[in-house]
Amino acid sequence: MHNPVHLFLPMKKSTPAGSDKMAFFKGKEVRRVIYEKEWWFSVVDVIAVLTDSHRSTAYWSAMKARVQSEDRIQLSTICRQLKMESLDGKMYLTDCANTEGIFRIIQSIPSPKAEPFKRWLAKVGYERIQEIEDPELASKRMRAIYKAKGYSDKWIDLRLRGMKVREDLVDEWEHRGVKEEKEYAILTAEISAATFGMTPAEYKKFKGLKRENLRDHMTDLELLFSMLGEASTAEIAKVRDARGLGENKKAAKQGGKIAGDARQKLELTTGKRVVKRDNYLSEPEGKKKIK
Repeated sequence: MHNPVHLFLPMKKSTPAGSDKMAFFKGKEVRRVIYEKEWWFSVVDVIAVLTDSHRSTAYWSAMKARVQSEDRIQLSTICRQLKMESLDGKMYLTDCANTEGIFRIIQSIPSPKAEPFKRWLAKVGYERIQEIEDPELASKRMRAIYKAKGYSDKWIDLRLRGMKVREDLVDEWEHRGVKEEKEYAILTAEISAATFGMTPAEYKKFKGLKRENLRDHMTDLELLFSMLGEASTAEIAKVRDARGLGENKKAAKQGGKIAGDARQKLELTTGKRVVKRDNYLSEPEGKKKIK
């Protein structure tokens, strides 16, 4: 299964750097994930957008029963259960449908928003096709998004480079027999702990973050040491031909330690900590950097 692009979760090979896990229709969130090179959308999120219902899960259950009774069609057959992040920050299996499937589901939802939502959905799907044909478009769109959020060009360059390093590491893990989400989380935690002295969950808490993407709130140096830890891990895994979770866990610890040792040496030399509580929740990175 493929996950949304998330900081300390892997970007699958079919997920280009810069893909966004959240889309917005008229200001409302619709979770999405790339699976087999196309967007799959959370069905309950789509229902919530079209019906303004706060009980979209119950609506979906009743709707499936109604459609099966009236049309003899099982809507669940056009869905896949893919893991998505919930409000509590945890990943849960969620009913998702691709663009074609969502169009079918919309037919059974009486809503004045149906037609504009269809146009929005078609546009989102078309952008994905463009990105498959020209991967640089994904990078350009992500750069534009970060620029609009107030990030500096230097920071954006680091962030995009970090995405590529992360993607290369995940490709290496997949090649070496690491494919389960739980295993990715374990290896990522090893790198982070060795690099920064904190697991990703601890790091987010340290910065006062909840659902936000951790690396979107890292300073230049934090991003650089993240890249060093992951690039070192990938290189060690290659050289040692690491196989399976156990051997790759050792490589992750060693790769993270290389970055961690470099971080500590810099801190001793400058007298300043690399790991900071800074986040960009209330103030853009570019503006905060000027101050």
